[in-house]
Amino acid sequence: MIALDALVRLCPPPADPPPVVDWAQAEGALGVGLPADYKQLVETYGDGIFDETIWLLVPDSAYDDCDLHAQTAERDEILADLWEFEEKPAGLREAGAKVLPWAFEEGTGAFLYWLARPGQHPDEWTVLYNEGRGPLWEQHDMGCLAFLLAVLNGTAETEYFGCLHEVLKPSVHRFATADAILGTAGQ
Repeated sequence: MIALDALVRLCPPPADPPPVVDWAQAEGALGVGLPADYKQLVETYGDGIFDETIWLLVPDSAYDDCDLHAQTAERDEILADLWEFEEKPAGLREAGAKVLPWAFEEGTGAFLYWLARPGQHPDEWTVLYNEGRGPLWEQHDMGCLAFLLAVLNGTAETEYFGCLHEVLKPSVHRFATADAILGTAGQ
């Protein structure tokens, strides 16, 4: 909860709480449990974008681009095709290891994934960043909430997200819901 409290102070969540997620159904559809820190993010913020840069995926979003299930299926297909001719990142060469997307970077094709290894509890999953339009993968030995907080407060050790601090230079961090950016679903 400490990381979530720090994130909420840094980047206030929407005033209206996001829709309640049926975690049992969401995890059943994925065939795996999900990390507790991710559930806290989703329950606090819902689908939307942090600092016009990082889109959070949530189960059963009204928007396919923000839907955890839709993006998982799409990324699985894309990566399976990619790995027919490109080598998998080191962490994925272990039998049974896989990636699951949890966020993506606005306008770049880059995704943030969990690296899920066999026998690991979801709370032990770490973050992998894939630049999207290239073969580079960056591993971060932390969960999604800690990584997001580090990116927003400028302490993440990453080659990416430089524009957030070099170009946008936010003095106040903002979260915008998917409805606010993409239009109210169903209208």
